[in-house]
Amino acid sequence: MDVETFRRLLTEPGQALLAEIAQRAGVESDHALGSRLRTVHDGDFVAAAVTQNHLRGLARTKFGDDAARMYFTHDALEQATRASVATHRAQTLRSLGADAVVDLGCGIGSDLIAFARAGIAVRGVDIDPVRVEIARANLAALALPGTVEVGDATTATVAENEVAFFDPARRSARGRVFRLDGLTPPWDLVAQRLAGRAVAKVMPGIGHDDIGDGVRAEWVSERGKLVECCLWGAGFAHPDAGTRVATVLPSGATMSGGGRPEPDGADTGEAGPVGRYLFEPDDAVIRAGLVADLAEQIDGWLPDRHIAYITTDEPADTPFARGYLVLDELPYRTKQLRAALQDLDVGTLTVKKRGVQVVPEDLIAKLRLTGSGSALIVLTRVAGAGRAFLVEPLARP
Repeated sequence: MDVETFRRLLTEPGQALLAEIAQRAGVESDHALGSRLRTVHDGDFVAAAVTQNHLRGLARTKFGDDAARMYFTHDALEQATRASVATHRAQTLRSLGADAVVDLGCGIGSDLIAFARAGIAVRGVDIDPVRVEIARANLAALALPGTVEVGDATTATVAENEVAFFDPARRSARGRVFRLDGLTPPWDLVAQRLAGRAVAKVMPGIGHDDIGDGVRAEWVSERGKLVECCLWGAGFAHPDAGTRVATVLPSGATMSGGGRPEPDGADTGEAGPVGRYLFEPDDAVIRAGLVADLAEQIDGWLPDRHIAYITTDEPADTPFARGYLVLDELPYRTKQLRAALQDLDVGTLTVKKRGVQVVPEDLIAKLRLTGSGSALIVLTRVAGAGRAFLVEPLARP
């Protein structure tokens, strides 16, 4: 889609076409609807409108009801920050006293929307003219103030009162980028800006060693799924400056600490036998290197110093981990495990595992269970040895 085609969607005929497609989409197939509309409108115009309707449907998971009034491209929607995460970031930025932000690589404006709603003056810059038009249209559709301009993030000016925000593109012509040196704008520029009042959204797999001194690194999960790492520049007067932070949404609960990551993503801590309860830390806690901190917080310990499970003798109410009641320890070897599960009349088995070389689907196939009941087992290491536990989930707090 080019700029002129997109602008046609904003006209009165374009809005009428979008409304008709939205109304008929559940009645006619995309093919039948498109074919009929092409007898009245040109093909590119119809294709753009049908695509927008499709993308609006996909966008509901990120933007809720706002999606029906917004505009997207496939790639930009994929990278766009979901509204809940963008809102959390905007509210945090506002609490730090920011009153103006420039989004250097704003895409379709998902973060601009959240910043504007938080009462922050927004200015967007993007090198793609189509995305600039879409970002402008999205702000207008939601009746939000702000300006968006075509420009290069590497050369764009940042006013003295503006906080620079970066959401570097993590896709190239070859697909998704997992390395910092493949980001656009370049990581060197982003890292340089983070020495001052800047914020950057980066991939959650970023290494702790790649985070600059004084930068607050916040790993964010939503409903248990790790979604991003947000870096807060060293120039902010934040009480958690320079720390590692885990935030879980939608509750917004946050914990922080120094972060003690192991190479495999777990962290160090005192180890001991499995108690009555077993806790699986949220991925944000694991990536932030705060597993040992969480264990201390809930009066627990690690069954193995290099595996991100926590165990306790008493129940613990925490938003930072999924809890299980340990019902029994089962044999770890497949033959003996099968016999134990048969004795329990298990036919449907769920396997959770961490720190062991087991493929749950393969194990379930090998067990050939035929009982009438169901069970959940956890396979892990305790003091370096493989162990199996029969568990049941605790009610979420």
